[in-house]
Order: sequence, then structure tokens, then C-alpha cells
Amino acid sequence: MSAWKQFLASDIIINPFVVNKSFTFTSGTGSGQFAYLGYTSSISGEIIDKNAVGINRFIGRNGDYFLSSSTAYLTGQLTSSLSGSVPSYLADFTQYNQVLVYNSVKQLYYTNFISSSTGDNVATASIFLGSNPSGNVLVGGVESPLYDNFLQSTLLPDRFFPTASNAEIGVISIPSKLYGDYIVPNSLILQVAPGGSGSYTAIDDGEGNVIFEGTGEHLGNVIYTHGIIILTVSGSINQGYGTSIYGVSLYGAGYPPPIDWINNPLTCSFSSSVTIYEAQYKCTIRESEFNATLNPSAQKSGSVVQISSSYFYQRGDGTLNNNVTGSYFSPYVTTVGLYDEAQNLLAVGKLAQPLPTSDTTDTTILINIDK
Repeated sequence: MSAWKQFLASDIIINPFVVNKSFTFTSGTGSGQFAYLGYTSSISGEIIDKNAVGINRFIGRNGDYFLSSSTAYLTGQLTSSLSGSVPSYLADFTQYNQVLVYNSVKQLYYTNFISSSTGDNVATASIFLGSNPSGNVLVGGVESPLYDNFLQSTLLPDRFFPTASNAEIGVISIPSKLYGDYIVPNSLILQVAPGGSGSYTAIDDGEGNVIFEGTGEHLGNVIYTHGIIILTVSGSINQGYGTSIYGVSLYGAGYPPPIDWINNPLTCSFSSSVTIYEAQYKCTIRESEFNATLNPSAQKSGSVVQISSSYFYQRGDGTLNNNVTGSYFSPYVTTVGLYDEAQNLLAVGKLAQPLPTSDTTDTTILINIDK
């Protein structure tokens, strides 16, 4: 009898399961477009937790890359509280270029949709098959979709992107360690209070669109798999009484533009999704296997050997003591080890209590390992 037993392919099952976790971040006001919402220490005391996790907020603007006005500061609200000083580990992240943000978002997510103000799909031709390939005919205009644009649904996309001079967009970037594999659709909630009076709430519709709660007005898009929220529709597009909260300064002026969502107090809530893989190993002990003990102290000819000042138990010839050879003797299993092909121990599973083996039925032990 061997103490080793090899797994069969049917003995190993890998099951994926998805777990979700909710997050809520709140940032204050400030001139900077950067919100490190995970800071827990006092900024005024110049103690900042550099290991904290937060979200980034940026403004993108259509303009000239070489103009100095295209540069914005990430840490504006931090530097003012620190008397102009910037922590060394933030020195490389003190500014960014708004034009680069605008162009990057345009290329990645809107390139195929800028020719239409409503963000329709690109025009494609339909093929009418002939009797052979040379007889095939294309009918309709063709605009080659050169970019993926990371569509979130098979439905007709609703992607508006402003292309006017100095047009602005807002970008909220969530780190991957927060959103995991993707942001859970229908979990995004954005709340902003421009000017300190009144508040606006935007949600996602589960299809990649960011809309205003209650009215359904389109504000932008969310790329679930990238953790990117893009605000593209300015307040000037939705003008008129009834589209804004009565009693606030923006009443009658439409919804707040992207820059108001970036520079004002913001609460961002969402749920992340992470896939965890659980491997299950089925260790089956047949009725004729592992029915004798391998403990060296159970051998008749075993002896204690002294080497220098240390004592060791030396195995005998394998002959067992009489008390462990009876028909009623059954060894107990307390530990299961998993080994690789070179017999290197990889994992150890401990049973909650000793389990006696059976000489009449099979015994199965299941070991679950989360990867």
C-alpha cells in the first residue's frame, strides 16, 4: 500500500463565482481636479496616507496642447492646505494636460460617434449575395469603424461628444483595485451640490449611459470594465425651467456642466465585481486503501536512537504491533496533503476532527481552495 494517490481529472473541479462589494467616496470642494478620497490623516498637519485609495477627477478640454492654459493641477486643493508644499511622493503628479485628457477619451470611447450629434452607430453597407463572390453587391454608405470604443451593450449606443472649440468634458477615474473586474451595472450613483445649494443625482441605466435620476436626461457614459465615467453633456443643452431644482442659482439654466461635477463636492457610489475561482479536490479513499497505519511507533522493531544529545525514533522493518493488526483496527485521518508531481508538499488540509477510515465503504474528503 502506498501513502500517495494521484488525482484523476474528474477529481478536480474549478468553479468560478462572482462577489460584489459596495463603495462610497465623498470629496470636498477645491480648485484641483484631483480627489484622493481615501486620505484619512490631517492635511493641515502635513500627514497624508500615501497608501490610501481614492478616485481621480479630471477636466478635458478641446483646445491647443501647447497653450499653458491647457494645464491643470491635480493637487491644487492639497498644496493650498500645505502652504504650497507638495509631498515628495506626489511630486510627479502635480499637473496634467486637459487637452490630452480630451483627446484620449475621444479616441478610446467616441471616435466612431463624433459624426452624429446623437451618437448613432457608424454607417455600414449591406451585402447582397450574388451567384458567386464576384457578383456580391454592397448597398449603402461605408464608414469604417476603426476603433473599438468599448461598447457596453448591443443596443443602439447613446454617445454624445462635444467637439466645439474649448468644449469641456468631465472624467472620473476609479482605480482597478476598487472596481475589480468591472463596475456592476445599475450600481453607479453620482451626487453633486454646485454652489453649496441644492443637489443633483445621476445614475447609470445598466447599458453604459449616465442619466439624471427621475428625468432620464443623458449626462454621459460609464465604461464598466475600465472604471471610467465620462460626463459630456453641458448644462446649456438642457435649458428651460423644470430641468433644474427650484431655488438654486442654476434654476432655469439646465443641469450643471461637467466642470461643476468635477470642482464641487461629489459623492460617488458604486459596486465592484470580482470573480473568485474555487478549486475543489475530491480525495476518495477506497475501502482497500489507507487501512493500515504508517506511524513508525506502531512497528515492532522500531527503536529510539541517541545521536549526541538528541534522540530519534528509527523505523523498523515494517512489522506492526499486535494491537494494530486486529480486524477491528481502523486508522484515523487527521490531515490531507496535496503534492505536485515531484512530491513537493503544496497544501495541507486539517480536518475538524479525526475521521476513521472504513474497510467496507469508500470515504471521500473534499478540499476547497480559493484562488
